[in-house]
Amino acid sequence: MILVRQEIGDVLRDFRLQKGHTLRQVSGKASVALGYLSEVERGQKEASSEILAAVAEALDVPISAIMREVGDRISVLEGLHPITDVVPDDLASLGDGVPAPELSLR
Repeated sequence: MILVRQEIGDVLRDFRLQKGHTLRQVSGKASVALGYLSEVERGQKEASSEILAAVAEALDVPISAIMREVGDRISVLEGLHPITDVVPDDLASLGDGVPAPELSLR
């Protein structure tokens, strides 16, 4: 079974280590209890959106980057290919003087 909280914790830890920060530094900057943040990173606790926002800000990483990485990792675990950030050639050609189609989010 794939646990989203585990993937979120792994991603947060990876970003923290990439930035060269200790758990104590991030917990202090994010105003999150050290023990709680440790449990979040180990996938033992669910992080609220407020906690994620505070930790993302402390790491100077957009929440969208964290969630994109979580989504990519889950895709791999599901046996799917992660969605790339590359625009397909047929859509990229729309930028050559052709107005982009309007997208509706409804």
